[in-house]
Amino acid sequence: MWTCPKCGRTFKNQNQDHFCGKAPETIDAYILEQPEDIQKYLYQMHGILQAALPDAQERISWSMPTYWNQHNIVHFAGFKYHFGFYPGPEAIEMFEERLKEYKTSKGAIQFPYNKPLPAELIAEIAKWCNDTGNHA
Repeated sequence: MWTCPKCGRTFKNQNQDHFCGKAPETIDAYILEQPEDIQKYLYQMHGILQAALPDAQERISWSMPTYWNQHNIVHFAGFKYHFGFYPGPEAIEMFEERLKEYKTSKGAIQFPYNKPLPAELIAEIAKWCNDTGNHA
């Protein structure tokens, strides 16, 4: 077990990535709090999801950028070497063949910063989650 010296929360893994302090109030505020070198990826993700889900509300849920329409549709979050996209386990199963080159687990997809962002696939997954009601 590891306890963060800044926020006092306890985690299973040493130096586990997490958000300390008060959650940002907007997606743009969340992105601006991330390291400068990954902000461009997060802005790109934000733009893809805005275009794919034009009727969704933008929120912060669980300290992560979230798109919402009667329920949480999808979330995303920045990490040191990748950003996570959280469409839920049903989406991972539905798009399994097209996600083979990415690490997936428990409804999450990891997109490494050193690979091009699969914008079309992300948009398709987000729309599928919204249209089917399967969500994060």
